[in-house]
Amino acid sequence: MSDSPVAPEPSGLTRGLRFAPSPTGYLHLGHAFSALFTADRARETGARLILRIEDIDHTRARPAFETALYEDLTWLGLDWEKPVRRQSEHLGDYQSAIDRLHAKGLVYRCFRTRADIAREAVSAPHGPGLVFTGAPLGEGEEAERLNRGEAFAWRLSLDRARDFLGEAFDSLRFIEEGAGPLGERGYITAQPQRAGDIVLARKEIGVAYHLAVVVDDALQGITEVTRGCDLFEAAHIQVLLQHLLGLPTPTYRHHRLLYGEDGKRLAKRNGAPALRDLRLAGEGVADVRARLAAF
Repeated sequence: MSDSPVAPEPSGLTRGLRFAPSPTGYLHLGHAFSALFTADRARETGARLILRIEDIDHTRARPAFETALYEDLTWLGLDWEKPVRRQSEHLGDYQSAIDRLHAKGLVYRCFRTRADIAREAVSAPHGPGLVFTGAPLGEGEEAERLNRGEAFAWRLSLDRARDFLGEAFDSLRFIEEGAGPLGERGYITAQPQRAGDIVLARKEIGVAYHLAVVVDDALQGITEVTRGCDLFEAAHIQVLLQHLLGLPTPTYRHHRLLYGEDGKRLAKRNGAPALRDLRLAGEGVADVRARLAAF
């Protein structure tokens, strides 16, 4: 489609893979597994290796974490294309995408807070855990709430997306070359209704994860997305966004997650060993790879 961004190919290679961490803490062994998985895959396929800094959450992202991130990845032996794309420097790209969706009548302002939605989900007749779907307010009520300065989020309307795509909505699919959490593989029929009317942007943050990812992947020429299988569900809604924006759909290769002896996934919140601490303790990259192989 004509409104698709076209990404240059600086190296002349047509395949692109990316590692896209958020600088909200120090990288740990789980990050190392994902980064090396992607780097090894890029080397095997002759693809470009791209590093992207997903720092749109300015309330948690820190320059010190970003500096440490570069140091850790260099220590692991990774080499990536320059310059690095930092999401916080490209909010205009995401706003342009929202504007295009708005022009197609696919987004609406939602004034419900997270707490409001949580309460509604708990009291729903079918029990908690339901995804959120809503509808635009009437012009009068919306104008009043805007005049009062109430915060809102831009949401994608699944109902309008279905109407816009017609029969194509039910035939959306993507290719899984790795494995989802239940072993899903091959051609997967996308079910964006699992996510409901997702948030595309909030007042305090100009863009939300799903929209930023699909825009960045298209602009950077990402042809294969490698990431943990905890993000498998994200592919279902991202495929829909790609079709609505006229962007290419990459293949997906989700990898397994790492768990500690306590059965908890290696994550920042669970106190996973930081790479910088391992490095300062004298460990080398071979030691890290050996640790990862033991999981």
